[in-house]
Amino acid sequence: MKQTIPKAPLWLGLAGLLPFIWGAASHANPNLAAWGASWGGIGFVGLAVQTTYGAVILSFMSGVLWGFATKTHGRTAALCYVLSVLPALWAFFLMSSPTALTGPYLIAGFFGLFILDLVFFQLQLTPDWWLRLRLLLTTIVLTCLLLPFWLA
Repeated sequence: MKQTIPKAPLWLGLAGLLPFIWGAASHANPNLAAWGASWGGIGFVGLAVQTTYGAVILSFMSGVLWGFATKTHGRTAALCYVLSVLPALWAFFLMSSPTALTGPYLIAGFFGLFILDLVFFQLQLTPDWWLRLRLLLTTIVLTCLLLPFWLA
């Protein structure tokens, strides 16, 4: 039987979506973007806030996957440790890329992260509820990141 997502990870995960939602909203609404930029600077609106926060989350998720990798041994452990650092490396290259590419790179990074979530789930290294939480959060993140492409 599938476990219910515990309240703390669910609510913290949903709260962690706020910068992505804010980025999408401030991208879609010029008045909101102007207000946000006047309050926190242009780095706190639109794709800029999504890129910075997205890189932080990809790096954070590398640490989470590393923790799951500690449950393995031998070749599986080596593979899982290598896989666990990929989101952080992707975040590094994302932040080093030209601005025009950050949106597509971020989308690819979160899609790739979900594939890693699937791998670690299939290896039974995650809690039973993990994939349901990650599917929910990833769907919302990707929707927020794809908004600029839908509005173009």
